[in-house]
Amino acid sequence: MLNRILKLTIVVVFALTGLILTEYLLPYISDFFGYDLYDNGFFGIALATIVSGAVGIFVFGGLGVAVAPVLIYHIMGYTERMAIVLSKVPTSDILVMTLGIGIGLILANLLGGPFSHLPIIGPYIPLIFSLVLSIIGAKVALRKHKDIVGFFNRSIPSLKGAVKPAAVKSLALSDRLYSKNKLLDTSVIIDGRIIDILKTGFLEGRLIVPNFVLEELQKLADSSDNLKRAKGRRGLDLIQEIQQKNKEQLLVEDTDFEDLNEVDAKLVKLAKQTEAVIITNDFNLNKVAEIQGVSVLNINDLANAIKPVVLPGEEMNVFVVKDGKENNQGVAYLEDGTMIVVEGGKKLVGENTAVVVTSVLQTSAGRMIFAKLK
Repeated sequence: MLNRILKLTIVVVFALTGLILTEYLLPYISDFFGYDLYDNGFFGIALATIVSGAVGIFVFGGLGVAVAPVLIYHIMGYTERMAIVLSKVPTSDILVMTLGIGIGLILANLLGGPFSHLPIIGPYIPLIFSLVLSIIGAKVALRKHKDIVGFFNRSIPSLKGAVKPAAVKSLALSDRLYSKNKLLDTSVIIDGRIIDILKTGFLEGRLIVPNFVLEELQKLADSSDNLKRAKGRRGLDLIQEIQQKNKEQLLVEDTDFEDLNEVDAKLVKLAKQTEAVIITNDFNLNKVAEIQGVSVLNINDLANAIKPVVLPGEEMNVFVVKDGKENNQGVAYLEDGTMIVVEGGKKLVGENTAVVVTSVLQTSAGRMIFAKLK
């Protein structure tokens, strides 16, 4: 049904174009032949006007019928792509952006009106103002998203009787439970565990990969060093895999900061501007971001948090793999990679033995268990 309406619209537009064009060209044709084509006619309409109009409608209408399928194909494809893009944008962002565009158009009308009477360029100045100010309005509104939403949220209780207390309470609750966007840094992309966490469904909100992070991965992938090249390619492959499996959750952000050179500094600044959370494995970035008031999710902290709890006095069987740093110590590992320092275990390297846990040391870098022979 939509295709038929579009086809009919295209044919009508082409036919009207042919009618207007022939009407415009008829005086020039009359002058060219030196014959007044407006002499004869019916009901006050020249015969030449009727004939030329019919020819214009027929020719251009036929052209419209011919090109309609191609135009409809491109129109439908474009609108579908736009619908896909807009469906990924949060509703609040669309509303805020629309508000910004509206304010920009109002300002453009006020500022461009006085210039519209200028000769030659006058009619085009309001159009330029409208285009520029609507783009500026949309960008400013998106960057002030939280302030605008907060303003409307604060104004809701002031409408006496308009909103019930229960509704206001539910709005506040939904605001507290709102899932922030997550910025991925280079280290966590190369690490690769982020995709396993995504599969479990524990990560909510939009995953944002800044363009400058992609550029850093590209530089690593193009490096002459084999290890760096492997890391860069692994990171790019992981981004591609996330796009295929979590397409609606991943967003590539092209915002950049020319005044900053370090990727970590750009990441922290972008997180502060967008109020997003940084996901990283980088200990130094973790500390710098926290100092500047940016929330950080560290994959290593998550991995340590979900490791089985080991209590002093607990017995376990371990395989001593090597000597420890101190005299008479042996080193063993749990299945999750946790290192166990066994007092008196040096003599049991290469053997299974029973040990008793004496203490557990927990740090951001990992967990270490101290044990003694049973």
